[in-house]
Amino acid sequence: MVDLALLQSVSYMAGALGVCVAAIFYVLNLRISQKNQEISQRNMKTTLETRKLQFVTSITNQLLSEEGQKRFGELLNMEWKDYGDFEKKYGSDYNLDNYAKRMSVWNTYNTLGMLVREKLIEPEVLYSITGTNPLLMWSKFRDLIAEWQKRYGGGDTLSDFKFLSNEILRIALSKDPSYKVPETFMKYVPSE
Repeated sequence: MVDLALLQSVSYMAGALGVCVAAIFYVLNLRISQKNQEISQRNMKTTLETRKLQFVTSITNQLLSEEGQKRFGELLNMEWKDYGDFEKKYGSDYNLDNYAKRMSVWNTYNTLGMLVREKLIEPEVLYSITGTNPLLMWSKFRDLIAEWQKRYGGGDTLSDFKFLSNEILRIALSKDPSYKVPETFMKYVPSE
């Protein structure tokens, strides 16, 4: 006949073995969960990077399209004597089409500047896409924007456009220390 003490010992050992097996499965499940979480985080990071790239591409495509290049050229070829002359020629009261083009470009550069300031995109990436275009646009309109801010927008209006322009200038100077914004912007200057 089987000894009751032996059965009791076997029962305790089986219980202890069950606890050990459960602990091993628990540890294995934790490791699997951690690996899955790491994979999930990598996938999320990749998805975030992809979405960021898609967003920046959609914005820059507006600027780099044929229509965007026409807007850019039209804006850089504008001429005015002073703020009053500018408003009479290009202000929203007299020339709503020009106002819409101008604000579209300015706000696009302002958005890109915000993305750079928030470190969501590297300024070097934008420089490789847009070149010095944001800097040219800012240089052309900076005095006008300053007056516009005083009259209508407040001091921080389009501040990220200015930030982007400064970053583009920094990069342009790092690539070519003699770089200067052309005084004529895009206008043809015949050689003498």
